[in-house]
Amino acid sequence: MPLGKKAGERCIQLTIDNKCMLFGQANRPAVCLSISPSDEMCGDDSTYALNWLIALEKATTPSSTL
Repeated sequence: MPLGKKAGERCIQLTIDNKCMLFGQANRPAVCLSISPSDEMCGDDSTYALNWLIALEKATTPSSTL
């Protein structure tokens, strides 16, 4: 996303079934490359994982952009 992505905003590179269209490509953003999935992050289902990512975004959003 050329201008960045706000917390809670859906990435334009996600397919309808929430798969990254840039996965494995050289132009994948560094922030996406820096996230390593783990059992703690993924949980037992995609809803848990999505909620974990939402919480991570909120926890790392500068207060001036909330």
